[in-house]
Amino acid sequence: MAVTLRALQTVVPPTVLVQEQVRDIFAAQPGLSRLAQRLVTASFNLSGIDTRHTVIEELTLDSQAPEPQFFDATTQRLLVPGTRVRNELYIEQATKLFVEAGRRALAACPGLDASDITHVVTVSCTGFYAPGPDYMLVRELGLAPSTQRYHLGFMGCYAAMPALRTAKQFVLADPSAVVLVVSAELCSLHLRTSSDPDTIVASSLFSDGAAAGIVSSRAPVAGETALNLDHFETVITPVGEGDMAWKIGDEGFEMVLSSYVPHIIDEHIESALAPLFGRDESLTLALAAGVVAEADAVTVQAQEQQSQSVDGGGSPGQVLTAATPGSALSTAIAHWAIHPGGRSILDKTEAKLGLTEAQLVPSRETLRTNGNMSSATILFVMKEILEGAATADGDRVCAMAFGPGLTVESGLMTVQRG
Repeated sequence: MAVTLRALQTVVPPTVLVQEQVRDIFAAQPGLSRLAQRLVTASFNLSGIDTRHTVIEELTLDSQAPEPQFFDATTQRLLVPGTRVRNELYIEQATKLFVEAGRRALAACPGLDASDITHVVTVSCTGFYAPGPDYMLVRELGLAPSTQRYHLGFMGCYAAMPALRTAKQFVLADPSAVVLVVSAELCSLHLRTSSDPDTIVASSLFSDGAAAGIVSSRAPVAGETALNLDHFETVITPVGEGDMAWKIGDEGFEMVLSSYVPHIIDEHIESALAPLFGRDESLTLALAAGVVAEADAVTVQAQEQQSQSVDGGGSPGQVLTAATPGSALSTAIAHWAIHPGGRSILDKTEAKLGLTEAQLVPSRETLRTNGNMSSATILFVMKEILEGAATADGDRVCAMAFGPGLTVESGLMTVQRG
């Protein structure tokens, strides 16, 4: 029985943050060391982001808020509200995003009404309240009072993947089940000025957004493009527990995002994919071919460098002459939905797996226009793929998201056109 993700929809709040303007504001905050000022400039400039969105309306240069809590536009100073203030705004604004994303998904799913929803799975790590967003979706969307509700909280950027896996398991257990999955994250509530490198990196990346989709055994109708959810896997890397973390502090939630994370992904991404690709012999062979090609390329590079040191010459452009590492994977799987945790993560993934530039466009475009919206981001990327002109019926999709632990969540999917 095929289990299908349909009607993927996304929502962002209306307040737009222009990356260059935000950079200048963060770099001008009092108390920053000279090194921190340089780190702010470098982190923002190299982020791969042009614009982000926030629910904090006063985070604009022309704000007229009479009693600002997050940003004083007159002095251009970032303020330091407590965790309670931040969470109260989360309750107000996250609810709106959850409901709007869910409403759009229902409206975009032909032949399905609110009364058909049997389960709701919500995802968020940027705030808490009860009764929570799962409850509000039932009330505001007119779902049946008997709708089963589940909330995945505080898991981080990878959490939409286990949400889809959970939804699939519900449908496999009961083929009549129809599951509404909604992720909403308000990361901007927790951004702050600091000389800490991890905090600076987080401030240059994170933003707000929501996404929703419907999982069921119902096939897409004519003209509709959906994703069959084939397989999912979870892998915890041997290292990285302290390099990506998320804790609650007195002045909001505190992100630990080490600059070493891209190196961990680079070192372990192949082994993280092995269990997922082990379900398909052709993909196992493609992954193995990539590992061999990479080893050959390293050998050629070492030999060429040795030759240059002996001869005192040589062209740097001739160093790598072996096959592109992982190129077999880019052929076996047409589309790659990689969580854009940052530009360097995408660069490492593209190079390590031998993917083409075109295969990373959905991830890079999502990062460029929306930033990192934590768990919702991977759903934005998947929507980009579904709406792409090059996407065809039967195309295979590999999705990957990374989060605290360091945890790698991956999934294999197949494009299905009604």
